[in-house]
Amino acid sequence: MTEKLNLYHGSPLIIEKPTYGAGNPNNDYGLGFYCTESAELAKEWACSGETGGFANRYTIDMTGLSVLSLTNGDYNILNWLSILLENRRFRIGSEIAVQAKDYIFNNFAVDYKKYDVIKGYRADDSYFSFASAFLNNTISVAQLEKAMALGQLGQQIVIMSKKAFERLRFEGAEEADGEIYFPKKLARDTRAREEFQRERHRGSVLTEKYIIDIIREGWKNDDPRLQRVILG
Repeated sequence: MTEKLNLYHGSPLIIEKPTYGAGNPNNDYGLGFYCTESAELAKEWACSGETGGFANRYTIDMTGLSVLSLTNGDYNILNWLSILLENRRFRIGSEIAVQAKDYIFNNFAVDYKKYDVIKGYRADDSYFSFASAFLNNTISVAQLEKAMALGQLGQQIVIMSKKAFERLRFEGAEEADGEIYFPKKLARDTRAREEFQRERHRGSVLTEKYIIDIIREGWKNDDPRLQRVILG
């Protein structure tokens, strides 16, 4: 049975044939083609300013493709962070952050490069700042987990392998009006940050677990205190 997905890629350009091996290696999951199942989100992602862009639409036959889903309950937030640390550029502002990075790599790494497709969180500006704050010991792991649901950003689907690229079929492009979608993008980011600030003040340093506690207590990948976060 054929399993097809409709995907959208936000870009300033119309991209009829995505190129395997091209792009920015410092994206969340490294080199890949970053998509969403939401046309509206793709239009926001297409707009870096009021000049606008396009939500390129594709179909992909998922039959036989290996999929790593970081949000289906099999993985925890530190698995996601280990991948982000490998690819994104973090400001390592303290000795705690240096040790935290090593600890997460050594205990929560995922062999993600062997998969054809990855489904996971998207670290836009606000989400990336939450991850950085956790690494620098200024927010707890529970606060980081809650932050992933803020702003209703949803998840992205990343086409990773040559095999998966060959399955992509361009179906057209919808224009994204920058005067409409760039303000929506900014508003979503602002909403996530504001919601996060309200959440972070609800926790207590006496009961919350920070990265320094995780290191000292020797948490491992199967620790029951780590939530398996699922995004809707």
